[in-house]
Amino acid sequence: MPADPLEALLQRAGQEIGVSGWQDVDQTRIDAFAATTGDHAWAHVDPLRAAAGPFGGTVAHGLLTLSLLPAMLYEIVPDMGPWMGVNYGFDRVRFVAPVPQGARLRGRFTLLRAEREGEDRLAMDWNVTVEIEGGARPAAVAVWLNRFLRA
Repeated sequence: MPADPLEALLQRAGQEIGVSGWQDVDQTRIDAFAATTGDHAWAHVDPLRAAAGPFGGTVAHGLLTLSLLPAMLYEIVPDMGPWMGVNYGFDRVRFVAPVPQGARLRGRFTLLRAEREGEDRLAMDWNVTVEIEGGARPAAVAVWLNRFLRA
């Protein structure tokens, strides 16, 4: 196995790399995300009104769900040593099921593609499923594009 942990990941394309621990999505976190983004839609921040809405209570923003991906990935990918990760975007994102406040989420990561794009640049594309604890359907599925640059 290569000494550089990121180089070792290059050999694992097509494999599930790991599953993160659970992240709590409580109303405090939802409210903080709303304050940060300015998205104060009642479905997210007004528990009384949301209780009468289609989800029976407040739900997390879809973008809040996506914003948890870096923390989830850090749990399963080893220290990158001389490499720095860069979020390159998404090829596909679907929000499959609402995330009610109080839910717990985790990420399941499969490395779709891993290859060199030069001496100091690696491309890693991930198939990510964000699972809701006890849920029949995932919160989100995405193809997430990352690039790693040698620092």
